Amino acid sequence: MTQRWSAHIGYLYTELPLAERLQAAATDGFTAVEHPSPYAIPAAEMRQRLKELSLTFSQVTSGMGDPDRGEKGLAALPGREAEFRQGFDRALEYALAVGCPFVHPMAGVPVHLDAAATETYEANISYALAAVSGTPISLLIEPITIPGYAMGSLDDAMALQDRHGPRIKLLLDTYHAAVQGIDATSWFCSNHRRVGHIHIADHPGRHEPGTGLIDFDGFLAALRMHDYAGAVGFEYVPTKSTSDSARFLAKWASSMSNDRRI
Repeated sequence: MTQRWSAHIGYLYTELPLAERLQAAATDGFTAVEHPSPYAIPAAEMRQRLKELSLTFSQVTSGMGDPDRGEKGLAALPGREAEFRQGFDRALEYALAVGCPFVHPMAGVPVHLDAAATETYEANISYALAAVSGTPISLLIEPITIPGYAMGSLDDAMALQDRHGPRIKLLLDTYHAAVQGIDATSWFCSNHRRVGHIHIADHPGRHEPGTGLIDFDGFLAALRMHDYAGAVGFEYVPTKSTSDSARFLAKWASSMSNDRRI
């Protein structure tokens, strides 16, 4: 099974300038990259670099807001609708230019998790869905377990997907699932058709696989069993240099190329 291994270059290779992270990822065996805000590299330049390195761009976020204020996105922040839409349009334009299949409109941390935040989020998701209509782009929704985040559970993400339809795919993060007390392998086996992208980090600690308690052998077996064809992204905090932390990747690639079913 051919698999896209996506380096989240907002977490990995941070010791390098952004443009140099692409080469480092390709050298270490990644076949894709992702970044929440890649705009320091113009889209035409990014597309050319990706082509030269045989990489793809797997997902981009939109409207991050002010990280110094802990906003983590704008989609659920009342009064910020115009800023959200501007950011989403920019991300969509970039995704189309570089051949990226997903835009992730991050929900954010509203001052109050109330009806106004919910209504704002629904309205902004509807805007985003209308914007991607007629394009090859779909939306990604990721439950994130930071305090106050407006999309904090897989159940809520599934309900949103059921309301709005198949142009929304879920991003399953093994770390965030574990924080919720959810076994990612079991959840994936029951809900694999919902998933468009995966993030890998161990738990506890949010470091590279093998540093925590998650059974990644079982998780990879589930991906094989259900013929998962999306990207597997690595959004972990390395405990050593990124290249040293990613030495497991060759074994994972060999495992996923095994066509035997369990």
